[in-house]
Order: sequence, then structure tokens, then C-alpha cells
Amino acid sequence: MTVIRRIAGEAPLPQDLRGGVVAIGNFDGVHRGHQAVLERALEQAHRRSAPALVLTFDPHPRTVFQPDVPLFQITPPPVRAELFGLLGFQGVVEQPFTRAFASLDAEAFVTGILCERLAIRHAVTGFDFHFGRNRQGGPAFLMAAGERHGFGVSLVDAFRDEGVEIVSSSRIRRLLAKGEVAEAAGLLGYRFTVQAEVVGGKQLGRTLGFPTANMALPAATDLRHGIYAVRLRRADGSLHDGVANFGRRPTVDADGEPLLETFVFDFSGDLYGEVCQVSFFGFLRGEQKFDGLDALVVQMKQDEAEARAVLAGVRPLSELDLRIAF
Repeated sequence: MTVIRRIAGEAPLPQDLRGGVVAIGNFDGVHRGHQAVLERALEQAHRRSAPALVLTFDPHPRTVFQPDVPLFQITPPPVRAELFGLLGFQGVVEQPFTRAFASLDAEAFVTGILCERLAIRHAVTGFDFHFGRNRQGGPAFLMAAGERHGFGVSLVDAFRDEGVEIVSSSRIRRLLAKGEVAEAAGLLGYRFTVQAEVVGGKQLGRTLGFPTANMALPAATDLRHGIYAVRLRRADGSLHDGVANFGRRPTVDADGEPLLETFVFDFSGDLYGEVCQVSFFGFLRGEQKFDGLDALVVQMKQDEAEARAVLAGVRPLSELDLRIAF
């Protein structure tokens, strides 16, 4: 995995990262629209021979303003930071987003965060970035603040896909909720990837000849329940093809919590306690209940064959996809 310095909480910024070019935003999904902003920041940093940083917010502001509405984060902070590192950033500042932080006025955000904490030389944001109490700070405010405080500002227009639709995190969430992981990958620019620790299960798969690596994903993960062709990356970087079930296992445990169970092809090692990543390449079928274990095993063999066929023909979507899932 790529190492990137994560500056969380109120930790001070390391001296060698001060005076950098900073991309600012939530960047949930780090999709192709976000990548347009991030790539502009990298260009500006290279031009100035300055550090390239990302300023993002944790938790997602929506969870603070709407705490009773579950939010499916496409890329939780560890995965998001990994993607920033793969793109070429040296550090990510994960600014705590609290009610107190949200109450800061726009000028306090500029002086306290951008100038004092980060000492930025240049800021890069999307065209619709707003900040400060009641969203009082916008692009015009940020550009004027840059003139006052001595930093530059670049604004990046909305990114549209080949169908001239704006690429957004909301669109990607809707696709994932329908199991359309290949379509979501087209907007992300890489395969949708999750990360979690492999935990112990009931080991039923082992008795059926299909031992699985089980991972509990965040409760708000709104991915369609079903069977997927996937690749699993271990902590040592090794990559393994597999087939995964995400759901409640209606044949054997209908009342259980949703679990991601990955059968890793041609692998016999022990993954318990290891933090792994799973990248989704294709949706094979919805989750269903079988009349018995024999029928389930027959279907699992078919799922394995179909997943192997899908994975045999895949190609990288981008350099980022190549580094994540190939």
C-alpha cells in the first residue's frame, strides 16, 4: 500500500508540508470529477516545487447536519487517503468537522486553517465549493481572500462524463445500490474498493469447500446484496481473484448482519486479522435462498466459473485502476 502522511484531528502540520498547494473538498469517492481538481493541484504543486496536500473533512459534513440519515461513504478515510497517495500527494489533512467548526465564519476558516495551520501558497477547489457558517464563503470570497492573504486560487469546472452528465458521488451511490459496479467504475475511474479486517465466521464455507474471508463493512454501506466477481489485495500487496457474496446469507443465516464473504481462488492461507481490500469487477446475480446446502454448492460452483471468466477479460480503466486492482 502507498504510504501517505495523514494529519488527523488537531495535529500540527509537519514543517516540510507547510507552504504547499492544497486541494480542498470532501472528495468522497475520489471520482473522475474529484480527480480533475486533484490533478490541477498536482500541476500547480509541480510548477511551484511545493508540497501537494489535500484538505478534507472527517466525518462527512452531512453526518453532522443530518445525524439520523445514514450516509454511505464510498471511500472511508483510510481508502480515500490511499487513493490520494497513489495519485501523488504527500499528505492529507483530515480536518475534524464538528458543530463548532461548522460555526466558524468564512474569514476564520481562511485565516485559521488555510493561513495559520497550513500556510498555503495555492488553493484548488471545485467551482461550487462553499465554506464557513451558513456557506457564506464561496469561490468569489476565496479568490478575494487569496489576494488579501497572498495565496493563489484555482477553480475547476464541473466534470462531465461521455454522456455529458456531471459525475457526482450521489450518482455513484445510486449505481452501487443497484449493484451496477461496472458502471460505477466508469465514473470513479477505478474499481469500487472496500477495506476491512478479515474476521472469523461460522466456517460453513470451509465445510462446503468454499472457505471465505469475511469482512464486516460499515452499517451504512448501501451496496446491493448479491454475488460479485472481485479481486482481494492482501496487506503485503499480493492480489488474488475471487468471488464474493455481500448480504445476509438467506439460506443459512437470514437474520444475520450483512457481511462481505470472499472465496479467494487457488489460495489456502490464513487471512484472519489481516486488513485487506476487495475491488468489485462485476455483478453476477442477486442474493437468493436455496432449498438446501446441496443446491447452494451447485450454484456456488457456477458463480466461481462465471467470476473466473469475468476476471480473465478485465483491463485497467486508468493508471489509478492499474495500481489498485491489477
